[in-house]
Amino acid sequence: MRIGELAERAGTTTRTLRYYESLGLLPPADRSGNGYRSYDEEHLRLLEQIRTLQDFGFGLEETRPFVECLRAGHPAGDTCAASLEVYRRKLAELDACVARLQEVRAQVAAQLARAQVEALGADGGADPMCEPSVSERDSP
Repeated sequence: MRIGELAERAGTTTRTLRYYESLGLLPPADRSGNGYRSYDEEHLRLLEQIRTLQDFGFGLEETRPFVECLRAGHPAGDTCAASLEVYRRKLAELDACVARLQEVRAQVAAQLARAQVEALGADGGADPMCEPSVSERDSP
């Protein structure tokens, strides 16, 4: 198949395919007599692996071990030791992000609780300074 057909089937652009080829993520395409690139189903399989990993948040270089695993003849790109290590690193990175988000969430929840107590005021009613004015309530 030609580059345009591969790009369409993979949901990407011809420019992206050339870029991946320049990075060595895709093996060079065969060239026909007229100089056109000729791709096969293996190229599509590699592209699908790259795109899936990118959808999961992996960078291009992080996809390399998976692509190399497929190119080495393994049935799946994530069955090689290097691919498994990338998964481990990504999980550690995600765990750190989740932990940080949990810290931020706890801080925001504490701020909200504090603000709600202050907004109610000491008498349990709403603070008149926080009430919207008549013109603010009536505006669209």
